[in-house]
Amino acid sequence: MSVPRLAVSVDLVVLTVRQQRLCALMWRRDRAPYDGAWSLPGGFIQLDEDLPVAASRLMAERAGLADVRIHLEQLATYGYPDRDPRQRVVSVAYLGLAPDLPASSRAQVLWTAVDELVHHDRAAFDHRRILCDGMERARAKLEYTSLAAAFCPPEFTVAELRRVYEIVWGTSLDPRNFHRKVTGADRFLIPTDRTTTRDGGRPARLYRRGDAEQLRPPMLRPRP
Repeated sequence: MSVPRLAVSVDLVVLTVRQQRLCALMWRRDRAPYDGAWSLPGGFIQLDEDLPVAASRLMAERAGLADVRIHLEQLATYGYPDRDPRQRVVSVAYLGLAPDLPASSRAQVLWTAVDELVHHDRAAFDHRRILCDGMERARAKLEYTSLAAAFCPPEFTVAELRRVYEIVWGTSLDPRNFHRKVTGADRFLIPTDRTTTRDGGRPARLYRRGDAEQLRPPMLRPRP
């Protein structure tokens, strides 16, 4: 029996918060297919690479984010037959999250607000679908895990953390109720002995991320 031949690629959904908006790193294509369309940074794996190694390599080569500390996890696999007009390609998507990631030095790579991308009519391959899946993964994980702190600097205020939730979820949250929930979650936040006035107003206590991976109790999204 003949073994079918196919290519395997890695596509990166890299999200950060820039200028109070949830942004994704996009690659502007300059060749067919989909010349001029936006796509996710990515590429084909090499024969001697494991998937996580390929994801880290492409994060440096295509996303321009070498030596940047970033939360990176496998998102999903996409393999329906017509997703690439050139050949049969299976893509393994990875989700990357980090605070205030720098701009890329490559002209083709730039940060764009996700609400602009998902409504843009020129997306390459199935990358709009992959981006939407990555956004929903990030939103859902903020409910049950401490992942929101991955969008924050090493020390942050409760107000800065609340803005992460509001930006990723796309909704406003009651400040007092939010403060009570996050400071009451087991091992989510560890208070420091430092304060800051960068939020404006009175000095606010700085916190750092605790060792909890799961939030108990969870932070559930407001439902419309």
